[in-house]
Amino acid sequence: MKQASTMIHTLDAANFARWDAFVNQHPEATFFHLSGWKTVIEQAFGHKTYFLYTENAGAITAILPLVHVNSLLFGNSLVSTAFCVYGGIIATDPADYAALDAEACRLAQQLGVDALEMRHRERKHPERPYKDLYVTFRKALDPDVEKNMLAIPRKQRAVVRKGIEAGLTSTIDEDVERLHLAYSESVRNLGTPVFSKKYFRTLKQVFGAQCEVLSIEHDGKLIASVMNFYFRDEVLPYYGGGTALARDLKGNDFMYWEVMRRAVEKGVKIFDYGRSKIGTGSYSFKKNWGFTPEPLFYEFFLVKATELPDINPLNPKYQFFIAAWKRLPLPVSQMLGPWLSRDLG
Repeated sequence: MKQASTMIHTLDAANFARWDAFVNQHPEATFFHLSGWKTVIEQAFGHKTYFLYTENAGAITAILPLVHVNSLLFGNSLVSTAFCVYGGIIATDPADYAALDAEACRLAQQLGVDALEMRHRERKHPERPYKDLYVTFRKALDPDVEKNMLAIPRKQRAVVRKGIEAGLTSTIDEDVERLHLAYSESVRNLGTPVFSKKYFRTLKQVFGAQCEVLSIEHDGKLIASVMNFYFRDEVLPYYGGGTALARDLKGNDFMYWEVMRRAVEKGVKIFDYGRSKIGTGSYSFKKNWGFTPEPLFYEFFLVKATELPDINPLNPKYQFFIAAWKRLPLPVSQMLGPWLSRDLG
């Protein structure tokens, strides 16, 4: 593949280390640019990936991780990066950035997708339509644990202290069994299909120490659990949920405080609370912690579509499905959920 004089390559296993070395040193890179996502998405979901890069004098100069999600129910899209909150091109050279962008548009047309979607934290292409739907919440951590506690607004801080006073404790799990149990119960209650246990296992296997499961207990009973991603000096609590006991014991509030506390003890400097849809309960929960919402720019290059795809729970056409899903017995939702969620990238 060629764009002007720039050679564009497709990532293979032999070049994973070079790709990740580029990611780890680039200031705009995120955890979701790492090569491991290629393995995770291919093994857990079976989607075709196109991890593209350019190089000059033997050094990688730009990368773009793309995932092709083609679903009869949810449409046909090419996404950087599907199942992730951030993505898009990162480059050290503007010409190589332009080359990868042009190649992504060409590939989207070749595949006949509805749209190409780039998930940025900053606006990259003002001429392209974007979803004004999501925000992210990021905050610097103080190296003093107690100062982070005091930085939480008073009402939310009182809730966290209730969890502490209730005798909740945290522990690191080596597997994903309890995580999947707590997470599947939470997303069923929200009317959302759960991801497969295989997906969580694959994340643990591929990312190793960068992927940690923290579980909350009370008198030996599971209360909540969360999967955290570590990248450079950041922590991202990404998949989390609580059991029926979590609400009364303030289990989720305590859980995120424990993530923060443990991260500070590891020398982590940034707490990334992740993506939320504007106006949702998750959005309000994170604002209550004193985090300021920052807009996300999911920019689209439309191919077959004439308007932006609208695959999200706030779309009125999904309300009947969501209401019905909330009433499913948990084992049924755990069985059916992975079949649907694999296409909800």
